Amino acid sequence: MSASDENIADSLSTAQRANGTFCPQAQRKFVLIAAILASALGFIDGSVLAIAMPALRENLGASLAEVQWISNAYALTLSALILAGGAAGDRFGLRRAFVTGIALFIAASLACALAPNAGVLIGFRAIQGIGAAIMVPGSLAIIAKAYPKKERGRAIGVWAAASALTTALGPVLGGLVLSTFGNGIWRAIFAINLPLGLISIYLLLAKVPADDATEKRSLDLGGAGLATLAFGLLAYGLTSMSAEGGGQMSWPSIAAGLVLLVVFVFFERQHREPMIDLSLFRIGAFAGANLATFFLYFALSANLFYLPMLLIAGWGLSTAEVGFIFVPLSASIALLSGPVGQWSDKIGPRFPIAAGSLLVAFAFAGLALLTHAGIHNFWTGTFPLMALMGLGMALVVSPLSTAIMTAVEDKDTGAASGINNAVSRIGGLIAVAAMGSLAAWVYALNTGAAPGIPGFGQQAPAGLASDLEAARLAASDAAFAAVAAVTTLLCLLAAVIAWMTVSGQALPWPRRADDPQADSPRN
Repeated sequence: MSASDENIADSLSTAQRANGTFCPQAQRKFVLIAAILASALGFIDGSVLAIAMPALRENLGASLAEVQWISNAYALTLSALILAGGAAGDRFGLRRAFVTGIALFIAASLACALAPNAGVLIGFRAIQGIGAAIMVPGSLAIIAKAYPKKERGRAIGVWAAASALTTALGPVLGGLVLSTFGNGIWRAIFAINLPLGLISIYLLLAKVPADDATEKRSLDLGGAGLATLAFGLLAYGLTSMSAEGGGQMSWPSIAAGLVLLVVFVFFERQHREPMIDLSLFRIGAFAGANLATFFLYFALSANLFYLPMLLIAGWGLSTAEVGFIFVPLSASIALLSGPVGQWSDKIGPRFPIAAGSLLVAFAFAGLALLTHAGIHNFWTGTFPLMALMGLGMALVVSPLSTAIMTAVEDKDTGAASGINNAVSRIGGLIAVAAMGSLAAWVYALNTGAAPGIPGFGQQAPAGLASDLEAARLAASDAAFAAVAAVTTLLCLLAAVIAWMTVSGQALPWPRRADDPQADSPRN
């Protein structure tokens, strides 16, 4: 490079820094497209896989416990490493970390598509989760770093809308493909990640300049390792009930996981640059919002994982129909998050979070009653309840972020957001493990472990005797009803916690000047 070129580059770099961005205006659209495609990888992979689980299970001959781990291996590494993955962007540069995460994700996805059995698939799903732990936080962070503040909101809005669209359409299209081409096509769910990821990598490397690292902080790999072991042991202990089919948990694994959680907390308190700033949990509103997050996303993840299993393997519905259960959630969040966010800014997040949690509880209670009564009406029963759940979550998502951000000092908002993201994913991890074991136990209790009856969530073989088919269907309904009932209680608990800890008005209409109701949280 000549001295003239160096001067031009220095001038450009100075201008970009002054504008609050590393990326020239003409190239920012490539950052946005790459971030949208990378986000689509994770959204499509997660939602479509829930629809494909019965087909995958039959094709690979997987047990219920193995199916749980196909989901949980990914959720475990993602939830335990996502904070370290976000820090990697600060330490090594966002573009470099983002590309690395995408590359690892699509390489593991290709291996998943070629997996010969459930055990191999579980292993590569764990690696896929490591890639996602770097990729997921990098998707939004690189947009924020590439766009100046005055343009950032619009760019993030486009990213969020596109993400909601892929989340809504992914299961619908995936269900149609599975219905058309049969069970073996589940491998295409992972294979589609390859072209999407390669386009993202090409745009980032060929069209986007490299950004500078902003912090030279450690990644706290020790804390990440302890978190992975702790939550892995807890998930294993909870899942072992469904593996054995007799309602026996692995209490030594659960105890070891709890001990390691205590060790993790002690380690983080002593670490000079911890992955999680535990002092934030001393703030009542922050701790309460995260506890509500855990219960809500526990409930959401359990129902979205086991409801498709019931509908497809239990009721015999097509994957094309069942794919539509994700649409109300995505559409409601996409359409209502903006207005709800503005409403929350006016009255505070307390009422929207509590009211939304109650709506979700009513939806799950409806699912529990519907399945307990053996009413198999999808379009007039299950789907409207999923729409009610979507409305409730739309009331929760944006105000919950507001509650987290306003509970801490401005300098801690990034750390607070990362912790809340991790909490929601840990909730999903524990939900799939614990509720699968509950479903397996209730199912076995109702069938009496009669020979010839397939397990919960397993498609019935052709020619199954009518009495066994009736027992299988009734037991499947009872098993999911138990899951829906437990998650209903957790959503009610989330509503109470939000009401007691989160700031905001008690009622949605304007308060009188003499109203003694305080806006501050009751800690």
